[in-house]
Amino acid sequence: MFKTLLTATLLFLSIFSFAQKKNDKIEYHIHRASSPIKIDGIVDEKAWTDAQLATDFYQVLPMDTSYAKVRTDVKMSYDDKNLYVVFINYDKLPGPYIVESLKRDFAFGKNDNDLLFLDTFDDQTNGFSFGASAMGAQWDGLMSNGAAITTTWDNKWVSEVKYDDDKWVWECAIPFKTLRYKKGITRWGVNFSRLDLKTTEKSAWAPVPRQFPTASLAYAASLIWDEAPPQTGSNISIIPFVLGGVNRNHEKKTPTDWRGDFGFDAKVGLTSSLNLDLTVNPDFSQVEVDQQQTNLDRFELLFPEKRQFFLENGDLFSNFGYQNIRPFFSRRIGLNAPIRFGARVSGKLNKDWRIGFMDMQTGKNENNLNAQNFGVIALQRRVFARSNIAIMLVNKQTLDYQSVTDTKNIAEFNRNVAIEYNLFSKNNAWNGKLMYLKAFTPSSKTDDGALAGNLLYTNKKWTYSMQAERVGNNYTAEVGYVPRINYGKLNPQIGYLFFPSATSKFVLSHGPLVSFTHFLTKDFSKETENEKLFAYRVNFRRTSTLMGWVAHNYVLLLNPFDPTNYAGVFLPKGSEHRWNSFGVDYTSKPQSRFTYLLSSRYGGYYANGTRLRLNADLSYRFQPYVAITMSTNYNHLDFKTDPILPKEFVNRQYNFWLVGPRIDVTFTNKLFFTNFVQFNNQNKNINLNTRLQWRYSPASDLFLVYTDNYISDTFQVRNRSLVLKFTYWWNV
Repeated sequence: MFKTLLTATLLFLSIFSFAQKKNDKIEYHIHRASSPIKIDGIVDEKAWTDAQLATDFYQVLPMDTSYAKVRTDVKMSYDDKNLYVVFINYDKLPGPYIVESLKRDFAFGKNDNDLLFLDTFDDQTNGFSFGASAMGAQWDGLMSNGAAITTTWDNKWVSEVKYDDDKWVWECAIPFKTLRYKKGITRWGVNFSRLDLKTTEKSAWAPVPRQFPTASLAYAASLIWDEAPPQTGSNISIIPFVLGGVNRNHEKKTPTDWRGDFGFDAKVGLTSSLNLDLTVNPDFSQVEVDQQQTNLDRFELLFPEKRQFFLENGDLFSNFGYQNIRPFFSRRIGLNAPIRFGARVSGKLNKDWRIGFMDMQTGKNENNLNAQNFGVIALQRRVFARSNIAIMLVNKQTLDYQSVTDTKNIAEFNRNVAIEYNLFSKNNAWNGKLMYLKAFTPSSKTDDGALAGNLLYTNKKWTYSMQAERVGNNYTAEVGYVPRINYGKLNPQIGYLFFPSATSKFVLSHGPLVSFTHFLTKDFSKETENEKLFAYRVNFRRTSTLMGWVAHNYVLLLNPFDPTNYAGVFLPKGSEHRWNSFGVDYTSKPQSRFTYLLSSRYGGYYANGTRLRLNADLSYRFQPYVAITMSTNYNHLDFKTDPILPKEFVNRQYNFWLVGPRIDVTFTNKLFFTNFVQFNNQNKNINLNTRLQWRYSPASDLFLVYTDNYISDTFQVRNRSLVLKFTYWWNV
């Protein structure tokens, strides 16, 4: 019944996917440049005089019922090697531009900026985004699911920003080798977006309803080429790295370890839309640091993928499923053993078909874990206008398994087969998913699958959603992220927004949100956990936000649980827990140099305890060169007495601090310094990460990174390391 209902509903809603996209008749006609173009932010070439002008942007926020109050002009052109774009941003109000820093891939909502969105296959689903802040910091990202942007993707392109008393100009050249598109296609999707924080106006050339981001490809205009975009010819990039470093484990009192290493990545354009990525002896962990989290949950935390090799067309692999039901999660690869080499083919076969193939090989680790091979195949077929059907095969294989001694904990293989249908309606109002996963292991048992689906409807005032999940008791995804098994879940939500009159000076919109989350046994016969949440949101015209909420929670523990994730003392399996809580969240306006985010929660906790949580992110910028941030998370747990409470918890209090001061210095948009400290007494660690990055050439870097770890109680040194890493992007 559950499966039948979801399938019927999603197929019924597919009728909304047939029509043309909303802004298909808004066209920009791009012509070959009539003169050479120099990227200097000065629009004085004949080619720009001859190019079509895109102007008269539409306002998206605060209202979407008029033209933009701030004028923006855009022109495009091209030659055999590059796509050229120029934005001319006129001022409405005097005063300095608002920018956070000069760092790459800036926070969109905290900077005056321009963004370009390219739908190179005109499929309203996948594309590329490029942009710049008013001070010249670059932004680039891969687009998926119609509007999502992954800014961890970096590629090779150039831009320049110039400004004077009444405007600022962003000019850029994007090599065709950077893009992926099909030979002979002369119609792309395109949109231009601008955020002007002085007037709090977000605008777009092709109109976008205010409930959607300007990145929504369902609302892109048409980019019409006067001839087919140039073929790139040989498109091979080699990105070698050389690394040297020293580290010392003081906790284990091991000798100083001197390290020298090298490896490379390579990108080979098999066609203009299909890419081969290769990696040999990659170094993934020396120049990035994860932002730590306090964990008072019963399940594993999720940390995002940052490694470049896995990012291009990464949505084919990483977006399969839901955040907590992922058959493939690339951070599992190389987690316990070094990656020796890998290959990946990904991209478009034509307008309707996308393919992804990945194979990664690890070596033995220091604990003699056998080498392993990871293989993934993903295939996606567009149906209707924007929806798609996708299948995925995932295989983790332990090599030389006959030599494994710990066969209880190390399986010979783990495989997953997955299929899903993704619904995207023509106007983006309806979104949905239906998926089924099945695992295969050497000791495969029944009930080893997962079935889930959701529907989401959004318009200017209403939001409705429903999600249902069922995960079997024997479902395993060793290369995935599935922290919870053996359950059923229902999660309906409804929200509404009131819009005061256009003359309101302070409030843009406000309204309630109601959400019910129910976890049940997998046959949906008995409830094991629920949360009932009522929230009220206020969006201010100066873009600050306020939300207050109240909630009731019930938990039936299916396994023993330490409610501190610290003390090593567990509440018993089968015990029941109920509590009420409330909280307030506030995000300040980004126009101020001092910005802050405050979040609070107070109320009950497990075993009739109480929990107070206070979060604060405080930032001050000496724009555009220095940004200082202090992130603080405080949790106070107070246990009195309860029949099920272990004696170790009676009349005990716990205080968990996670404090993370950070200083970002951007000397220029090519030279960056970051100092990041994380104090986390839950895992008894203090981490210091200091990084100097010089982007001496597009997509080519020199890193100097120093890392220190201390025991938080005694400040005793755990380990230290110093790494120098050099990368170079070489186009063959």
